[in-house]
Amino acid sequence: MRRFLLLYATQQGQAKAIAEEICEEAVAHGFSADLHCISESDKYDLKTETAPLVVVVSTTGTGDPPDTARKFVKAIQDRTLPADFFGHLRYGLLGLGDSEYTYFCNGGKVIDKRLQELGARHFYDTGHADDCVGLELVVEPWIDGLWAALTKHFKSSRNKEMSGTHIAALKPSQRTDPVAPDLIHIESHVELLRLDDSGREDSETLEHNAVNRGRSSALIADAEPSLTRSVPPLSQASLNVPTLPPTYLQVHLQESQGPEESRSPVASADPVFQVPIAKAARLTASDALKTTLLVELDISKTDFSYQPGDAFNVICPNSDSEVERLLQRLQLTDHRQHHVLLKIKADTMKKALPQHVPAKCSLQFLLTWCLEIRAVPKKAFLRALVEHACDGVEMRRLQELCSRQGAADYGRFVRDAGVGLLDLLLAFPSCQPPLSLLLEHLPKLQPRPYSCASSSLCHPGKLRFVFNVVEFLPGPTAAGVRRGVCTGWLATLVESVLQPSPQVTPAGGRRTPAPEILISPREANSFHLPSDPSVPVIMVGPGTGVAPFLGFLQHREKLQEQHPEGCFGATWLFFGCRHQDRDYLFRDELRHFRERGVLTHLEVSFSRDALMGQGAPIKYVQDSLRLHGAQVAQLLLEERGHVYVCGDAKNMAKDVNDALADIISQESGVDKLEAMKTLATLKEEKRYLQDIWS
Repeated sequence: MRRFLLLYATQQGQAKAIAEEICEEAVAHGFSADLHCISESDKYDLKTETAPLVVVVSTTGTGDPPDTARKFVKAIQDRTLPADFFGHLRYGLLGLGDSEYTYFCNGGKVIDKRLQELGARHFYDTGHADDCVGLELVVEPWIDGLWAALTKHFKSSRNKEMSGTHIAALKPSQRTDPVAPDLIHIESHVELLRLDDSGREDSETLEHNAVNRGRSSALIADAEPSLTRSVPPLSQASLNVPTLPPTYLQVHLQESQGPEESRSPVASADPVFQVPIAKAARLTASDALKTTLLVELDISKTDFSYQPGDAFNVICPNSDSEVERLLQRLQLTDHRQHHVLLKIKADTMKKALPQHVPAKCSLQFLLTWCLEIRAVPKKAFLRALVEHACDGVEMRRLQELCSRQGAADYGRFVRDAGVGLLDLLLAFPSCQPPLSLLLEHLPKLQPRPYSCASSSLCHPGKLRFVFNVVEFLPGPTAAGVRRGVCTGWLATLVESVLQPSPQVTPAGGRRTPAPEILISPREANSFHLPSDPSVPVIMVGPGTGVAPFLGFLQHREKLQEQHPEGCFGATWLFFGCRHQDRDYLFRDELRHFRERGVLTHLEVSFSRDALMGQGAPIKYVQDSLRLHGAQVAQLLLEERGHVYVCGDAKNMAKDVNDALADIISQESGVDKLEAMKTLATLKEEKRYLQDIWS
């Protein structure tokens, strides 16, 4: 069987799941995939690898390779390596990213570029999958085309061996790529995806007879499409659906012999700290659009340490009510305290149990702390659910949603609607999947990251963070407003200690113990104040994006108190919110820093209040930046200042990036392209730093 090396670099499991899908499909196409995490450098050696290489790489943060790839990237970035170090290597790479972020798919692009610089060459074009519009729009056709590219590569290699061609003896510039003219070029733009489904051997073509089509037509007559209902032409189309993923887990529920042992909710390589909530306060008015909370943790009895600009993880559970509803729907309510015992099936290629499922944990614990039950189901999961539905109409609709023809409906009614497993099971009542299927397809419940909003110099033994309580429209089967998994849990948890304003002291003589949460440190980042305090600092943080800058300013204030004769650079803060009297976060603190000279310039924009002025435009932080463009350009270009951006990636971060490019272009007299290059240089020099989220 023809072998290829398959590596993945994952942060939250997406790249790993896709690599495992490729590995499983390989056998049906006559290939054998040697699958490894890119961090497992003891299990593969690219310096001597002769087989083709396939790499699946995700992107984390604002454009960084995932943590599992950091060691690999550092190794290949060694500038002493010769230009032909990987001259023998042929590879194909699939990058995963989100176009809401400025540096789309940058994790994959960094590796792709460096491999080529070291002489490696493509046997298959790079794919860039966009989570903003749906990874599957690029992932599926990229995998489909991979088998033809591999086949052509092996055929070409065999022909060269037979003809006595010694490719390795040629210089890189003299070599010709045997498959380059026929590479299948995959773009992340949806409008470029026009694939021919005819002749697919790895999918099932579902032909429905006239009776079934007539019945479906009658059911959807004069109706709008929905999660559970389709309309022509989809409802009458022949479908190409994914291959049924093979099952690999055996699950046994064992009745417990006593109370469950106390265990940590997560298996983590980083230390986990259980800390009490010292206090909490609401920062926004009752009539504000969003509820913003400040939480202060007592870390005085732990070894947890941080510096301003750091982030940390909050380990959170799924909603108790959603877990209860899921148990009821799965008809497992009476088994909630049973221990879940897992075993790999004998006839499967899988080698290991899911690492996020603890041994002998209870079913209740598993669904509460281990599985992301709100995760949007992938098409492979939908395909597997088809086999466990007994109603013909429901089976057909599930087939449509996972099919190539139903891609638009999947995007509209599943992915964009944020439909989770419980929503699906309630919408398709005849579907009764086994617990093993859930464990095979539901990802790990991820901890949620938050920015530190304090300085340990100002608040020793304390750690503050700020968040909006996320609320969104319910799924198709839920009633009322649905809250974010972590922010909704935190908001409920702090109710007993919630105060109306942040200038409060912890209540004495509290009858009930302070609520506690689990936190863990995150990988160190570069989002820190310059080591030289004389360097100017520009901070852009609308809404809760101001959080890390509170830590910056608290830290700077203490430094100035400790070194009154020291030289401290200018500090600018561009803050924005909707209304001055509803959601101006930390107004008193920011004014205090301004009066003390810690903050030399405070520019605040009120986007909704601006509408009430006579002809006044709506103002955002990017408008304030442009208004002070000359000063901003001088600080960045002449005084070598640092600019920090924190907040929403979807709109704000892009708009701020565009504003900075316009400022550089105008003030330096260069075109937009040169201005963008200047911004890229600032980023490489760690002078343009982002802490953004979608």
